[in-house]
Amino acid sequence: MDRTNTDILAHLQQNGRDSYREIAKTLGLAPATVMKRVKEMERTGLIRGYTVDIDLDRLGYDIHVIVDVRVAKGKLQQIEKKIAKDRSVMMVFDNTGSFDATVIARFKNRGGLDRFIKKLQTYDFVERTETKLILNTIKDGSLRVG
Repeated sequence: MDRTNTDILAHLQQNGRDSYREIAKTLGLAPATVMKRVKEMERTGLIRGYTVDIDLDRLGYDIHVIVDVRVAKGKLQQIEKKIAKDRSVMMVFDNTGSFDATVIARFKNRGGLDRFIKKLQTYDFVERTETKLILNTIKDGSLRVG
């Protein structure tokens, strides 16, 4: 990673819809240079994809939770893969501490959350869950490069 790649990444994080020409103009580079570097970062997996930042609250998904999960008998990866398939789940993490995994999920209503937690507690090898309701989000975003 050199400064040029870092600058290109920082620009893409701010506006991933800009053309190579627009990025090049902003950074003082040739469009072909930007295109070549972006393609290489995509090829190597540094850039994994492009997304849209959706306001989930405005879509009605205003119940945002953190669920800690304790898993028995070395079945953590199996359980995490099963949890990750649920459409309400945004993130699943391995972690240290009292629990083995942490799940971030969003729901439209308490009923959806209730069904998810009850389903989770029926999975073989799930010993315990602890759910925290997120009241306010102070910062929601990725690490900015550059």
